[in-house]
Amino acid sequence: MKNPATEEEILNPVEGEAAAQPTELEQLKGENAQLLDRLARLQAEFDNARKRAAKEQADFRDYAVAGAVEAFLPVLDNFQLALAHGGSADQMRTGVELIVKQMEEALRSLGVQTIETVGAQFDPRQHEALESIETAEHPDNQVLEEVRRGYKIKDRLLRPALVKIASNSAEHKA
Repeated sequence: MKNPATEEEILNPVEGEAAAQPTELEQLKGENAQLLDRLARLQAEFDNARKRAAKEQADFRDYAVAGAVEAFLPVLDNFQLALAHGGSADQMRTGVELIVKQMEEALRSLGVQTIETVGAQFDPRQHEALESIETAEHPDNQVLEEVRRGYKIKDRLLRPALVKIASNSAEHKA
């Protein structure tokens, strides 16, 4: 059987609940402290992950630059050798031509491609028109001359080709 309620419990029922509340309040304070601790740990983990990702990205960039520089060191060596040895104008020209070929090979090894120019149709995404030459011999907007070579890596334009293009007024009238 149930114990009969004491006179105090009957007269003051809120006090019974108040006795239970401090333990519930303490429990909520404990949970709050645990959640704050967990939040602080997660923030620290996030900061560490962000710093680690930034360091990895910097390392990757350094290694990529090192790979590119490594491809051009032999070219620099050959320029230095050419300057040290001097020679006639023809010898210098031949040496420079060989160095240009070596430089082009280094660019190819890095995945750099030249942009097609002379004879191609002008493409404003890859070419920059320096001059328009009036002619009836070539189709309108055909690239006639390359002033400066353009380069790309895959689909990314590094530098547009600087070109002179044909302007065929006969095609404009037709």
